[in-house]
Amino acid sequence: MENLIDTIKALAAAQRDEVIGWRRWMHRHPELSQEEYGTMEFVAQRLRDMGLEPRTGIGRTGVMAMLHGGGQTQPGKPYCVALRADYDALPITECTGLDFASENPGVMHACGHDMHTCSLLGAIKILTQMRDQVCGDLMFIFEPSEEKYPGGARMMMDDGLFSEVTPDEIYSFHCLPEMDFGRVGMKKGKYMASTDELYWTVKGKGGHGATPHLNVDPVVVASHIVIALQQIVSRNAAPMMPTVLTIGKIEDVGGRTNITPDEVKMEGIIRSFDAEWRLRTHELIRKISCGVAEAMGAECDLFIDYGYPPVVNDDECTQQVFDNACAFVGKDNVEWLDLRMTAEDFAFFGQKIPSCYFRIGIHEPGTPFSNLHRPNLIVDERSLELANGLVAYNAIMALKNRIKQ
Repeated sequence: MENLIDTIKALAAAQRDEVIGWRRWMHRHPELSQEEYGTMEFVAQRLRDMGLEPRTGIGRTGVMAMLHGGGQTQPGKPYCVALRADYDALPITECTGLDFASENPGVMHACGHDMHTCSLLGAIKILTQMRDQVCGDLMFIFEPSEEKYPGGARMMMDDGLFSEVTPDEIYSFHCLPEMDFGRVGMKKGKYMASTDELYWTVKGKGGHGATPHLNVDPVVVASHIVIALQQIVSRNAAPMMPTVLTIGKIEDVGGRTNITPDEVKMEGIIRSFDAEWRLRTHELIRKISCGVAEAMGAECDLFIDYGYPPVVNDDECTQQVFDNACAFVGKDNVEWLDLRMTAEDFAFFGQKIPSCYFRIGIHEPGTPFSNLHRPNLIVDERSLELANGLVAYNAIMALKNRIKQ
């Protein structure tokens, strides 16, 4: 397959500046979850320019397009491989100092979704130019609202994404800042955690800060709840059961230096990998929160927003990505990854279709490291060329492998 790889790499190199230009436009014009109307039209127009006929507005602001290959196919219904990218931004104020920094105040592509989308667009352009090597059908999914419940994957499926064609396999990647440019990684089986959002309202009795005996201080109650909840991970989770419980936000309602508020609101997440344990954590969180509040004379309302399931990679699909990545970037640049407690709504696709969610490094060696969801995230733009080439190669090989079978 050396000639195939050489051809793909040549096409990726030829469109390097164009793809980088697309990414910089997206980076300058980020849009929050469920508000990606400009991004949707930008993506749709690029697809039209390639001769495709995109469907827009799926799941409100999602896009889908099909490419019917010109290569040899199996008898009967063509095998279909789906490629997916996400394109919503985050409510973060950018501080990268880039010439193409966000022009939308307080909104930034701080998770690399602009890189994902434009890499997939680049892969599609390669695939349209190599249609005779595409031995089946390809579905291209541009997903909105990955960062916000209920998640664009579920929204698009509920809105008929697969009403006409259900793919036989689906692939997606995410950039990884702690991984150097040029490297690729993946993991078979369970890879990323389920995630549920937690919302507490702790209700006490406000009053003057100098007369605590006349009040029921919800700040103190909330603090005890936070501490008590830590035993779920340290004393209830089995040591071999990865679990993360994080309280990310605490705010009082109406308090100040000398005023005890009536209420405190808290927000957090619980993440795990096991369905039974996941439900058990919900029970424990509720019992501990409400029990501590009652014991201290307060009340606690808790809402648990049941979120994304774990990302579970199909063994065969993942081995295929591994082998294709070794051929494309060299086996010394491909690695097996560990579990991650981050979460992804790509998991909804994986529940329905054999899938692989893999990683591509974006860190420029020798430069400071910045993590995802940070205002100073920098993407080594050479990773776009690598990504669009690898994604195109994996798609072609996924279909060719089915013909061999």
